[in-house]
Amino acid sequence: MKLPRTVAFCFVLIATCSSEATLSVSVQPVARPVILHEHDLAGEEPARQKRAVAVGGPAEEEYTVDVEISFENISFLESVKAHLNSLSFPIQGNGTDPATDIMSIAMTTVCTPAGNDLLCSCEKGYVWPREKCLHSLTCQEHEGALSGRSCSCLKGLPPQGPFCQLSDAYITLKIKVRLNIGFQEDLKNSSSALYRSYKTDLERAFREGYKTLPGFRSVTVTHFTKGSVVVNFEAQFGSPPLPGSIPKANEQVTQNLNQTYKLDYSSFQGTPSNETKFTVTPEVIFEGDRVVLECESEILSSNASWYYGEKRSEIQNHGRFSIQTSVLNMSLVSRLTIYNFTKQDAGEYRCKLTLDIFEYGDARRLDVTPIRILAKEERKVVCDSNPISLNCCSENIANWSKIEWKQEGKIKILGIPETDLDSSCSTYTLKADGTQCPSGSSGTTVTYTCEFVSPYGARGSKNIAVTFVSVANLTITSDPISVSEGQSFSISCISDVSNYDEVYWNTSAGIKIHPRFYTMSRRQDGAESVLTVKTSTREWNGTYHCIFRYKNSYSIATKDVIIHPLPLESDIMMDPLEASGLCTSSHQFRCCVKEEEGEEYSVTFHVGSSAFPAEREVNGRQACYKYSLPANLHLCPKNIDVFCHFTNAANTSVRSPSMKLTLVRGENITCQDPVIGIGEPGKVIPKLCQFSKVSRSPGQIIGGIVTYKCVGSQWKEEKRGCISAPINSLLQLAKALIKSPSQDQKLPTYLRDLSTSAGKEEWDVRSSPGSLGAVISILDLLSTVPTEVNSEMMRDVLATINVILDKSTLKSWERLLQQQSNQSSQFLHSVERFTKALRLGDNTPPFLFHPNVQMKSMVVRRGHPQTYQQKFVFTDSDLWGDVAIDECQLGNLQPDSSIVTVAFPTLKAILAKDGQEKASSNSLVMTTTVSHSIIKPFRISMTFKNNHRSGGKPQCVFWNFSLANYTGGWDSSGCSMEDDGRDNRDRVFCKCNHLTSFSILMSPDSPDPGSLLKVLLDIISYIGLGFSIFSLAACIVVEAMVWKSVTKNRTSYMRHICIVNIAFCLLIADIWFIVASAIHDGHYPLNETACVAATFFIHFFYLSVFFWMLTLGLMLFYRLIFILHDASKSTQKAIAFSLGYGCPLIISSITVGVTQPQEVYMRKNACWLNWEDTRALLAFAIPALVIVVVNVSITVVVITKILRPSVGDKPGKQEKSSLFQISKSIGVLTPLLGLTWGFGLATVIQGSSAVFHIIFTLLNAFQGLFILLFGCLWDQKVQEALLNKFSLSRWSSQHSKSTSLGSSTPVFSMSSPISRRFNNLFGKTGTYNVSTPETTSSSVENSSSAYSLLN
Repeated sequence: MKLPRTVAFCFVLIATCSSEATLSVSVQPVARPVILHEHDLAGEEPARQKRAVAVGGPAEEEYTVDVEISFENISFLESVKAHLNSLSFPIQGNGTDPATDIMSIAMTTVCTPAGNDLLCSCEKGYVWPREKCLHSLTCQEHEGALSGRSCSCLKGLPPQGPFCQLSDAYITLKIKVRLNIGFQEDLKNSSSALYRSYKTDLERAFREGYKTLPGFRSVTVTHFTKGSVVVNFEAQFGSPPLPGSIPKANEQVTQNLNQTYKLDYSSFQGTPSNETKFTVTPEVIFEGDRVVLECESEILSSNASWYYGEKRSEIQNHGRFSIQTSVLNMSLVSRLTIYNFTKQDAGEYRCKLTLDIFEYGDARRLDVTPIRILAKEERKVVCDSNPISLNCCSENIANWSKIEWKQEGKIKILGIPETDLDSSCSTYTLKADGTQCPSGSSGTTVTYTCEFVSPYGARGSKNIAVTFVSVANLTITSDPISVSEGQSFSISCISDVSNYDEVYWNTSAGIKIHPRFYTMSRRQDGAESVLTVKTSTREWNGTYHCIFRYKNSYSIATKDVIIHPLPLESDIMMDPLEASGLCTSSHQFRCCVKEEEGEEYSVTFHVGSSAFPAEREVNGRQACYKYSLPANLHLCPKNIDVFCHFTNAANTSVRSPSMKLTLVRGENITCQDPVIGIGEPGKVIPKLCQFSKVSRSPGQIIGGIVTYKCVGSQWKEEKRGCISAPINSLLQLAKALIKSPSQDQKLPTYLRDLSTSAGKEEWDVRSSPGSLGAVISILDLLSTVPTEVNSEMMRDVLATINVILDKSTLKSWERLLQQQSNQSSQFLHSVERFTKALRLGDNTPPFLFHPNVQMKSMVVRRGHPQTYQQKFVFTDSDLWGDVAIDECQLGNLQPDSSIVTVAFPTLKAILAKDGQEKASSNSLVMTTTVSHSIIKPFRISMTFKNNHRSGGKPQCVFWNFSLANYTGGWDSSGCSMEDDGRDNRDRVFCKCNHLTSFSILMSPDSPDPGSLLKVLLDIISYIGLGFSIFSLAACIVVEAMVWKSVTKNRTSYMRHICIVNIAFCLLIADIWFIVASAIHDGHYPLNETACVAATFFIHFFYLSVFFWMLTLGLMLFYRLIFILHDASKSTQKAIAFSLGYGCPLIISSITVGVTQPQEVYMRKNACWLNWEDTRALLAFAIPALVIVVVNVSITVVVITKILRPSVGDKPGKQEKSSLFQISKSIGVLTPLLGLTWGFGLATVIQGSSAVFHIIFTLLNAFQGLFILLFGCLWDQKVQEALLNKFSLSRWSSQHSKSTSLGSSTPVFSMSSPISRRFNNLFGKTGTYNVSTPETTSSSVENSSSAYSLLN
């Protein structure tokens, strides 16, 4: 078929009609379709094609008519589709012809131009026949001829044959209806006659009812079920039924079915089926997208609903949710639009379409995909006009609509974006210059944001922090720097930018200068770095770079430094240092320096105010300058100072130290030597080993000084401190190294050379104190250089240490320490500095072994907690030890910290030679260090082998470098010996709260637990303690029995008050002493709280004993000196109790309050006041010693007062009375006032004799017995009261004979049996009355009462 040229568009309609006619002939189908144009529709009637003919009477006939319509405006097509969708079928016919109804009209084919082609596509539900697809060109290559399939689009309209036809696919509707009759079992059997009868009748009725529906094909009864009789059947349609058509068809079914079936019209019910197309746009959903869910079905439903979630909550059409339902191309489309999709919107969505008695629908789960954008989050841009690109890419595969760049910050610097949507990447190029970021805004950070926008509205962004840095303008010292060796210089480098990450200085060779040589300071408007060299060497000659670095930006300034050669004062070797010479002889002086090529110095020798030129002479590696002082008798005798003066090309000079020459006439000269010189007997001359008689290889330069002494007629070598040539060379190099700008780079090679030379010069190092001291000085100098030490460097250091710590060097160490006592401490300090700088890598060996030193180490890794535990064994020395740090302590360290422990078997013997008063023990010295600083308290545990089991009490100590005027010494602060639960006979377990070098000492102050002295002291203590407790209890009982008899006046009353309280306090103190012994095993308290309580009460009651003794002494002093003053009894009691208990309570409370929170109140090995850590024992010792001194003073005053003669006494009697009073005062006051505690002072002194320990233990243990005898029973009134109490007649008669004028004879009268023995010692034969009879005179009473204190 050929279309007119004017046709732009065309489409084909198929119309199905039904009519009743009485035709008897067959009507042949018309082969040609009817073609209409847009303007012909109004007046031309289309042809009809007969599809079905009923023969034999009036019958309903069906026709299908294809109508082709061509048009030029595309909007006409849409209006036709809209008009067809609005029609309601069937459409009743009119006119004179028999009734003709239009059952359906559907658009099947649409042809549209595409360039030079005409594309004819089928509408939904229609396809081109297979033969057309095989012989025609399809719109797409994959359609058509493959396997003879049908297609949906052809290029051009076929000239013959049908248009698009209904596809082979069909729609099946499952329906059930109820018959209100009884169910019979035969209906279950499809072969039964009843089943076939029901099936035939019902299918005929269903067919008659549904055939009016467009696209009807067939209907089939599938089975019967109970519920009366439920008929299940399926109806197939080529096109979806229209809304409302199914109920009408069901009415027809009811009318066509025999009434005997009793079909219930209201029971028609559709079975749900999944005939719905569910689409989601977009397929990948980002947060913020506009998501469209579309539910499409061929069932033209008038009711569409949407549900969300497992609970199927119905979605309402409001807010972010929009629901639209429409009919497109004979299909129902329900669209749910969700704006700004969020994570909370994710879940299951379900659409539900309802058509008459049918329900259709589908469900889909939606998830949100996060937008992932890759970009470097921090960038630095230098404002130097160089382009810098910011890159941003998306990991998500999506059709991004655009990529936008935004910025936010104090300064605004725009860039140029370049976007490639295909690769999902964008680049933003910045090109900042100095005007955009001046120095004041340098370091300002601007946030740039790249934002990806999806076609559906989602936005994902990434922030890039860009820091703009202005190029620093560096101003360096402008003046030229030209100095000589030994002089100082500095270079100032000023930046106008204060923000930087690093500042450092480089040499022209790119070698970093050690940080010790420069400083850094910030200012508000910039920063400054100053390179300072205090002692320049020729290595500093060159160009230096000052470098300011901020991230990857560098600002550099350069400066040239010229160093002119000049020997350093310390490098000038002089001969002689000191000498004696004859006035009649000439004397030669020389100054030598190391020979260097190209060096020329002007050298003069200065004698007094005169200068003389020197002669130059080269001897191997030395250049020596000489001068000969001529003989001059006018200068004799005289002391002359001579020095040499070196001047270089820059006219800079340096002078040597003075050489001293003593000119003598020669009368007493006995020693003469061409090398050493002349001298008188006893003369001592120091001489450089290089210019002495010490043998050396030619050309070598040895160091050190040798001292000669004139003995008789010969010079004797008194002291040699010479350094071998290789070691001396290394020492000079070490001194130069610490002044070198590249010392870090040179150090590894130098340490390797040092270990090699120490091995080669092993004999000299072990035999010469000078070489040994030089190696120690080298290690000390080098340990200040490194910021980091690697394993190879540490291996060389330990190899050197192994040589100088050999047992064969101990004698050299002893001689060296006699000259320089701090060398051992200096050596140990250098080892600690090396170990702190050690950085352990993955390939670093965890241990290094040598016979005289061992090192073990570990790195603390983040997230891998472990215990640090190392053991050291030295079989040759029969020593071992271990160190442990628990996991909790290691957790406080910074990650990647290195823990290093070095053990020395011989260093303890070397350190002991520093003159320490504490005895040394043969044990290890273990040094533990951590590479990073420790902030929190740190505890370390160590175990040492104890080779001195009977040598004293072991003590845990560490080497304190600040003691003894910074020469170092052993200190026990922060360290304690503890019990680790194992056999401690051959080991000592220590814990310390800090890190350094540790060891153990055997203290002689306390006897060894197993020694005879300790056993003897324990026996004395426990026996004396038993007697003391018994005696004190007896004293209190006796005082209670005689109280009323002996307290009749104030003086006696107060005296016995003091005695009772002294006895009571000492009794309680002794009881607490027993408690303290029971709760402590000698190493640890069994109950720490009980031990604290015992210590407190022992301290308190012992102090109370002393203060009551002080009260007694003060009372005696008061009654004896202030005779005319008399205080009341209550006042005296108040003062006595305040002094006796108040002062001890204050002192003991303050002591425990200050020391116990730090857990340093008690000793580790006893429940008694601490001495080692806090000196808490002084809180007892100082008051006790003060009271002892006061009471001694009171004793002297009392004796002096007694010796003063009374008016009217005869000299003989007075003298005897005085002697008696003195003996009695000494015998009573000494034990009573606690003077025996003065012996305790001697036991506190280190190294005190065992005699003081025994005397103090005896007197202190029997203190209670002394108080009973001399404080209680010696009192004559107590004796009399006891005699009266027990009514002893012999004592009563003796007492009555010695009574005169109503006063009793004292017990120490000649008639007393007890006093007779004492009086015979002094040759006494008569009776002496100590107390004066009481009279009414107050002065007499007071005087008598004062003396009664002695009774």
